[in-house]
Amino acid sequence: MRTLLTLALCAAGLAAQTASRKPDPPAPISGTPGPPRVVVMDDSISTGYMLDARAAPDGVANVHRPKENRGPGTHGGEMVEAWLGKGNWDVIHFNFGPHDPKKMFDGSHQVSPDDYERNLGRIVFRLKQSGARLIFATTTPAPEGNVPPPRAQAGGALYNGRAAKAMKASGVAVNDLYSFALPHPGEWRLPVDVHFKDAGSAALGKEVARVITEQLKSVEAE
Repeated sequence: MRTLLTLALCAAGLAAQTASRKPDPPAPISGTPGPPRVVVMDDSISTGYMLDARAAPDGVANVHRPKENRGPGTHGGEMVEAWLGKGNWDVIHFNFGPHDPKKMFDGSHQVSPDDYERNLGRIVFRLKQSGARLIFATTTPAPEGNVPPPRAQAGGALYNGRAAKAMKASGVAVNDLYSFALPHPGEWRLPVDVHFKDAGSAALGKEVARVITEQLKSVEAE
């Protein structure tokens, strides 16, 4: 009995050590000196795909993510200075969108479409001052059903449309993760949840890495 208990405790200790060594997606990385520096200022969905987005460039870039979640565009306008920090970024991959269309108790959106578009304009203005190449990621689809807090694909499409308008006016590249994920609802997305299964997160991470790598190549070609 004592031997079995000892084995069980050892196994539990090994599992705990393994869990503690699991990478934290938003954790700062030292990176390899030399490759371009990329920061992913995306919503909470990026915590699922961040490790794949970081690994896929395979030495082409050092990919970072601020610890704090983005929240609505109103919050982003307040926090963008802290998120930029002193990173000297070459590429900024950013998103604001999942929180803004949320339906409040009175039926209104957390942030109106007009205010959302204006907030994005202000955020882009500041991000451009960094000198980094910018990539805006559209908001991934929300599933149908009673998602807490309430939101729907129609709202996401509306806000993505406003974002596309703002990015076109500012000359910012768009990574259309909404269209990328839309054909795979059952395969990639969790039921009645805006977040993704492991397979969906992995696919999104590789797509984010692909788009970032393309942008880096276009910078080198200039």
